[in-house]
Amino acid sequence: MKKSTALVVFGAVQVIFIAVAFISGYIVRAGTTGAPLLLGQTPANYPLLAEVRGLLAASFIGPLPDDTALQYGAVRGLVGAVGDPYTVFVEPQHHELETHSLSGEYGGVGMTINPQPDGAFTLSPYRDSPAELGGIQDGDVLLQVDNTVIAPGMPTDDVTALVRGPIESTVTLVVRHPDGAEERLSLVRQRYQIPSTRWKLLDDQPTIGLITVDRFSDKTADEVKQAIEELSAQGADRYVLDLRNNGGGILDAAVDVAGNFLSGGVVMYETQNSAPERVYNAPNRSGPATDAPLAVLVNHNTASAAEIVAGALLDRERAPLIGQQTYGKGSVQLVYDLSDGSSLHVTAYRWFTPGRRELEQAGLPPTFVVEPSSDGVDSELAYAMNYLANLDQAGRPVPTSVAAEDGNP
Repeated sequence: MKKSTALVVFGAVQVIFIAVAFISGYIVRAGTTGAPLLLGQTPANYPLLAEVRGLLAASFIGPLPDDTALQYGAVRGLVGAVGDPYTVFVEPQHHELETHSLSGEYGGVGMTINPQPDGAFTLSPYRDSPAELGGIQDGDVLLQVDNTVIAPGMPTDDVTALVRGPIESTVTLVVRHPDGAEERLSLVRQRYQIPSTRWKLLDDQPTIGLITVDRFSDKTADEVKQAIEELSAQGADRYVLDLRNNGGGILDAAVDVAGNFLSGGVVMYETQNSAPERVYNAPNRSGPATDAPLAVLVNHNTASAAEIVAGALLDRERAPLIGQQTYGKGSVQLVYDLSDGSSLHVTAYRWFTPGRRELEQAGLPPTFVVEPSSDGVDSELAYAMNYLANLDQAGRPVPTSVAAEDGNP
């Protein structure tokens, strides 16, 4: 076993990133490598595995899966017996996708694959990516990858794995465009950076910068810093940090991102069974966003490392949370890279906000409860815009008479 441990704060929706793309806290350490264990070579304290394997081979009426598939099934059962939803076994294909997401790059065509309620998958190309330049349109429905037809409800990770591949190799996609026309497109895979952060000035409020963090990769802290610098240069003097549907990512990245909005002080506490409590602090520095008025958007899918950031900004009285209760993922996993490319995630740590909130299964309560709108309006963002528009530069509410003169409620 290659004991490449990693502090992962996997968001639950992500434990199967596997079901949707959530992650967190990653530290790699050196380890050892051992040969994979086949069911016929089970240690003495697991004699039933070999016994059951022999009985299946002798009596099962159909063809048996190969030894690897049987071994993975046994490992999943062993890990599942622990009874912890975040202690999981991840097979090689999914582990590779997870690693690419955390590292912030992959060999692909530059687009997101979005599962829909009806089981279909729609596509959104990144700007100037091979996908966009090759003809993929926002909202295209993916019908086929090379020779594989994309069936409704197919696991998202399986679809993603089909699209990704060696750099400079070609992948052929069949898509249905929004106008209903179908097209076959051949795209060359490139080493592609996965952006974790998007930003823009809000059209109706050109002094408010919107920074959306989709996950915390090892590139996120630099991306957020770049976002703040560019938005500040364009005239932003207050910010909305959007952490909705962010299931986590690299722990150190979350702490660094919080440090863009805090000048020193505690970001989080971490505990484990056999070591003293560890305190994570923001760096002592000042910047364009450490004192600027700020609001944070959260929802039920804000989890793990995203809750670290939201909890720090809330408890330090730096920003209100706007939206819905967060997921409640307050544990950290060690990730062991196994000899065949699979991995084992083992819950080993708990973390707490600066106010020592234990978030596991509880989550963070929003300061202002705002439910999603059914009419297409982004109600949480609209609330945040109104909130920030009625603060002065020091973050204090503007007197009612002044706000009325500006035309704001």
